[in-house]
Amino acid sequence: MHDLNDLYFFHTVVSCNGFAAGARHIGVPKSTLSKRVAQLENRLQVRLLERTTRSMRTTDIGRAFYEHCQAMLAGAEAAEAVAAQSRAEPQGLVRMSCPPGLVQYMMVTLLPGFLARYPKVRIQLKLFHRPADLIEDRVDIALRSRMRLETDPSLIVRQFGRSRPVLVMSPGLLAAGEAPLTVERLTDFPTLSTGEDVEGDCWELEGTDGQVHLVRHHPRLFCSNLDVARASAIAGLGVALLPKRFCWPDFKSGELLHVLPDWSSREFIIHAVFMSRRGDVAIGTCSHRLFSL
Repeated sequence: MHDLNDLYFFHTVVSCNGFAAGARHIGVPKSTLSKRVAQLENRLQVRLLERTTRSMRTTDIGRAFYEHCQAMLAGAEAAEAVAAQSRAEPQGLVRMSCPPGLVQYMMVTLLPGFLARYPKVRIQLKLFHRPADLIEDRVDIALRSRMRLETDPSLIVRQFGRSRPVLVMSPGLLAAGEAPLTVERLTDFPTLSTGEDVEGDCWELEGTDGQVHLVRHHPRLFCSNLDVARASAIAGLGVALLPKRFCWPDFKSGELLHVLPDWSSREFIIHAVFMSRRGDVAIGTCSHRLFSL
């Protein structure tokens, strides 16, 4: 039987969009990958990849071959998963990336309980204000909050929940208004933003009837830290658009009001993505158990 590692190497190169990235991802020399893929092409007597000094792309036969390799690797992973189910609890180092906002209102409560339950797991949590690159940033699991899920076929996606930012303000600030608050009058009040564009911000609000209203405003405060934004809203410094779950204790205490409840930001899908490569069983198990707490 031919060496199936050649199919794995080819699959890695295509999935990582290059020999250098593929070599970093699986920890083998770039020259080894190049040699093994060339040997595979010679054995098959077809050209799978078109290479130049600056780019690489699959040929038509290369793309079809890649899809069959992907199916083969998925079958191998499923076979290993059967054995993994009988093994002991998760263990080892898992590198995770997370937006700062998710850390503050979700991970801060989940991580301690997860690590207490699985003492053999070690987690390196990296905070990124930008989308993490799983290969370049050496990340096993990337946590994300987006309106649409990933469509990259090389990534496995696990959805864990949904979040809908709502409009909040302090009772004192609302009472200071000269007229009843409406979505059209939002800009009559000072605002707070979790964005970073100091030129201004725009809230895209969706009504319960499906109507969309754009609120263009110039916030008094720009800060991606949710704790700072919430504290500023409690202090009466402005109206903020914050995750409802994050502000729930303040609604109960009366320090914040959920205003204009018929209007909110569009729903964000909270999910994790990771590469369909070695270690998927352990990584997938860790991510599932973490968000099942």
